[in-house]
Amino acid sequence: MKTDLYLDMDHLLLLLLLSSGLQAEGSLNQTDFVRLVDGNSLCSGRLEVKSDQSNQSWSSVCEDDFDQQDAEVVCRELGCGAPSVLQGALYGEGEAPMWTKEFQCGGNESALLDCRSSGSDRNTCSPGRAVGLTCSEPVRLVGGDSRCAGTLELKHEGEWRPVGESVDEWTLEEADFACRELDCGSAVSVRRQESSDRSVWSISYDCVQSGSLRECAASDNSSHWLNLTCSDFVRLVDGNSLCSGRLEVKSDQSNQRWSSVCEDDFDQQDAEVVCRELGCGAPSVLQGALYGEGEAPMWTKEFQCGGDESALLDCRSSGSDRNTCSPGRAVGLTCSEPESFRLMGGDSRCAGTLELKHEGEWRPVFDDYPFWILEEADIACRELYCGSAVSMRREESSHRSVWSISYDCVQYGSLRGCAASSYSSTILLSIICSGLLLQPKISASSSMDGVSEAKQQGLLVFRGSDFTVSCSIQPQYPGGSFELRFTSSTSAHTYTQPAVNHSAHFLFPAAEPAHQGSYSCVYHVHVFSHDFSSESRQLSLIVVDPRSDQIINNPSKIIITVVVLILLVSTASYFYFKQKDVTVPPTVGSVDLQHVQSW
Repeated sequence: MKTDLYLDMDHLLLLLLLSSGLQAEGSLNQTDFVRLVDGNSLCSGRLEVKSDQSNQSWSSVCEDDFDQQDAEVVCRELGCGAPSVLQGALYGEGEAPMWTKEFQCGGNESALLDCRSSGSDRNTCSPGRAVGLTCSEPVRLVGGDSRCAGTLELKHEGEWRPVGESVDEWTLEEADFACRELDCGSAVSVRRQESSDRSVWSISYDCVQSGSLRECAASDNSSHWLNLTCSDFVRLVDGNSLCSGRLEVKSDQSNQRWSSVCEDDFDQQDAEVVCRELGCGAPSVLQGALYGEGEAPMWTKEFQCGGDESALLDCRSSGSDRNTCSPGRAVGLTCSEPESFRLMGGDSRCAGTLELKHEGEWRPVFDDYPFWILEEADIACRELYCGSAVSMRREESSHRSVWSISYDCVQYGSLRGCAASSYSSTILLSIICSGLLLQPKISASSSMDGVSEAKQQGLLVFRGSDFTVSCSIQPQYPGGSFELRFTSSTSAHTYTQPAVNHSAHFLFPAAEPAHQGSYSCVYHVHVFSHDFSSESRQLSLIVVDPRSDQIINNPSKIIITVVVLILLVSTASYFYFKQKDVTVPPTVGSVDLQHVQSW
């Protein structure tokens, strides 16, 4: 606990000089008294204070002598937002000596030098206890339904202004960076808000990816402001896209602390709610430690979602706390990408002009400079579950309003996360993916009953009888051809016919032992200057010799012999009862040849 304190003489003298307007040599402004070093931005690092005004030396501060109120003052003095992390040795120990007194700030002071400090000196500080401080960026979202939604504003050079865009335009990836700066989870949407022309802070998106928002700000005029929506209570971290990562929830609204979730306390219904809250598609993978364990503490209660809630915070949670969670059980979640893009105007869903649904509107995609290459088109094909990219070309069109997607962003994120504002362009992207063809169907019939065996796994025919193998495919493209492939233990053959009305029929006049084996249909078609093919399932054929009641080269001949005997007995019974003019019993009668022929 802090004791009654007094200002040391060095600080008191400096305050008197400042208050009287005197400028003595060696005196400093209050902002020159603190700094954060070795951090990731201007608002993070190891805290150091000017310990001696005469020799300008800096000292680290011991965590035991520094609390949340002191941190608020430091962040305010540095022009940053509220403190978000206060942890010893977060940014290393450094080599500076240790500050020997305890700060006693109320939290409302404008500078750390305004705070009282203790009169007793600290002689030692345990290793790993030098103050590491992370302040939030001086940004905010205003005008929304919560602190995590609204128009993005930035305080720069002492002035709050809305954030506009430079020539480079923001995507969900950059919006996600701002949401993290605000400690608001993940980005759900980014929109351009029409407003009156006024001064804004323009922030280039490529600068945001490598620095803090404040470091990227420049004065500009714009009538388009950025409006962001972030998930307040939930986020996915360390994933491959905005829709994947280790699940963390905000465990304490007062100190903005995030916690991992134990897999034992999370099920498919809970995952559906999280994916919906983040603006993603249905959950596709739910696996412990898929994206690492992290260092966040563990959420202590079990979620009990019905699956229809719009946010995880709407779900009930158990009253009992979980004390432990086994290693490797932190929830890793992958949500599918939402249905926000498509290929249109082609002969199938896997070919055509790439279109994107962004800000609620479908528009064609223009590839921003530098141009897309086949590798980026391949990402689009995979996200559409259309296999790999076969070709990509640029087409002239009458379209003017398009969405721009930078190819270098696609390499590191999803298409949805890389969409930016519209350009005026007549150059659109047309992509052809390999997953074009449906699977052809194979069926067979014999001359004994002429019934197709399309739903059977095989066909049994008598030696000497004819049989037909048919190949067909649902209409997609005109023309094409079918290749019938035959394989056995001793040989292999192929037969080819053109596709007529999307089918072909291969007639075999007399079944022989050499016809016994496996058959499959392969459909070939040439479209978009490329060759595509798709193969059916396999169908097995066995040849029976009726004269010897044996199946050629088949170990199951005893079973077939029994079947044939049943057939003969049933036929004899039929004629016996018919000759006596007696109704045939339902249990005795003709046997369906179809069931004898197939299995």
